[in-house]
Amino acid sequence: MNKFKIKFLPDNREVGVEEDTTILQAAEKAGVFINNLCGGEGLCGECRVQILEGNARPDKYSMGFFSAEELKKGYVLACQTQVEDNLVIMIPEKSRTTKDKILMEGSGVAYGQPEKVALVNGVKSAAIAPLVRKIFLKLPEPTMQDNISDIDRVVRELSNHLKFEHMEISLSCLQKLAEKLRDHQWQVTVTIAAHNSSGRILQIDGGDTSARDYGLAIDVGTTTVVVQLVNMATGEIIDTEGSHNMQARYGEDVISRMVFACSRGSSEQVHKAVITNINTLLDTLVKENKVKRTDIHAIVAAGNTTMAHFLLNLKPCSIRLEPYVPTATVYPQVAAHDLAIKINRHGVLETVPSVASYVGGDIVAGVLACGMSEQPEVRCLIDIGTNGEIVIGNSEWLVCCSASAGPAFEGAGAKHGMRASQGAIEKIVISEGGVSFETIGKTKARGICGSGLIDAIYELVKNKIIEQDGKFNLARKDPRLIPEAGDPRYILAYAAETEAGEDITISESEIANLIKSKGAVFAAIKSLTDYVGWRFDQLETVYVAGGFGSSLNIPKAIAIGLLPDIAASKIQFIGNSSLTGARMILLSTGALEKSRIIARRMTNIELSNYPPFMNEFIAALFLPHTDARLFPSVDYGK
Repeated sequence: MNKFKIKFLPDNREVGVEEDTTILQAAEKAGVFINNLCGGEGLCGECRVQILEGNARPDKYSMGFFSAEELKKGYVLACQTQVEDNLVIMIPEKSRTTKDKILMEGSGVAYGQPEKVALVNGVKSAAIAPLVRKIFLKLPEPTMQDNISDIDRVVRELSNHLKFEHMEISLSCLQKLAEKLRDHQWQVTVTIAAHNSSGRILQIDGGDTSARDYGLAIDVGTTTVVVQLVNMATGEIIDTEGSHNMQARYGEDVISRMVFACSRGSSEQVHKAVITNINTLLDTLVKENKVKRTDIHAIVAAGNTTMAHFLLNLKPCSIRLEPYVPTATVYPQVAAHDLAIKINRHGVLETVPSVASYVGGDIVAGVLACGMSEQPEVRCLIDIGTNGEIVIGNSEWLVCCSASAGPAFEGAGAKHGMRASQGAIEKIVISEGGVSFETIGKTKARGICGSGLIDAIYELVKNKIIEQDGKFNLARKDPRLIPEAGDPRYILAYAAETEAGEDITISESEIANLIKSKGAVFAAIKSLTDYVGWRFDQLETVYVAGGFGSSLNIPKAIAIGLLPDIAASKIQFIGNSSLTGARMILLSTGALEKSRIIARRMTNIELSNYPPFMNEFIAALFLPHTDARLFPSVDYGK
């Protein structure tokens, strides 16, 4: 088989590949990232690249993504174009990933608990009793009257500090025990992991090393991965790093990644991508904070059910197929070393339990973080992303569901849509025919992200540029309105205001797609409240979690029918609650047990088999809703 050289610009990376390899596969081999939302199916049009040198034949089905002028200039879809020549390829700015606006801080909600609590970085959690801890021991030397074995001597002293039904120790640790005890005058530091009712001795060091004790809380999100370095002895957050999830090269959402893993690719590839993410972020954390990897002994990871499967390299194929059955919802404690995560080779990893196929540990961690499962009042947690996960309940009951909102709130499905990264329009105001906007990083506009799209729809309907059904008012004379046949567009940013030098627009079909996404989320909330016989105004608090929620304009989100029409004072942002919950579990064996109880208590409503949901969804395909009584505060005027 012929082999060819491919050079990628502007990264200036070169790689050799065999004939018939796609450009997207060649980019992956070269370590070059190209945006790709559909997992290489040729459906999203995001992996646009330009062939500068060499010949490449674009797939006939993907030619519709380009104008005649673009085709002349050599534009192709990387996922659909096979290598048949030596190529020099330019990856345009829009097809490259940039630093995302990643929500890396978790903000817990103050709440009371039956047991004694301690304040840890603003988050109330059970008094610090981490999953893995170091304990310094001064042991009495053996005598003829006290000549029990070395390990029994260690366990006896440990029992004064910890109460476990059983204590285990590895052979490798036991082999070095006698020497360490005697070389260090019977003063050692024992690293011990809690696992159910047992304790496992992971390591025994000579002398006192108890001050060097760290752990990682990880939010394994579909879009981003965030790693937080925590001092296990004090609960102090040392540092936090986040990045775009490298699994995106296999698809933007969990469905496309599962399709890739279970057909054209393998789950091993997707697994390795997230492990690379974690290790890369870990590299930065240990270097910048002068922490040794060998002093990191514990990890707690929270993610949706699919992300948990990919993290642990479990087959996720049955999750997306009826009857939607995951391999597991409660995961074993594993050695981080077995997953190739580069911490202490004896370190352990706990994965927050899931509830069902599409309600995962990230939501369980969120319920733990906001404390709604501890309160008598009925509260609601909403996490808006590719899936909109909703939980309603209190200390007696919890009901949850997941609605497939699609990646529209991540900017997907829109020609100029993008993630919340530098240059993304995130705020818009339309007044007297003029449009003002703000971009992330205060740079020239590159596109528009989810929060900007919400703003745009609100401003368009408020100014009567679109009707409440999402259709443009073509009778209106507006220089920004382009009445293209079949799909009118509105100019949000003129070419002079943009980085690429072309207008940034929003079309009628893109607005329709966003209305479907917001409709799915609201219909899920309405279905769940109706299921438990509750009204929106009876909810004590509505918690909004996640990166998208952090930049959401609440009044505008209500006005387009995304969030229920309740008093703004009842709606509370809680940041990255998945990360907060993971950190609480890292620092408390009690919180780990509580997360398992929460997961068991949550009743999942499968909306695909719940007939009222479709009726609610159809009713929500209007701005704000076909039933105006649900949104008494919203008045677009006549």
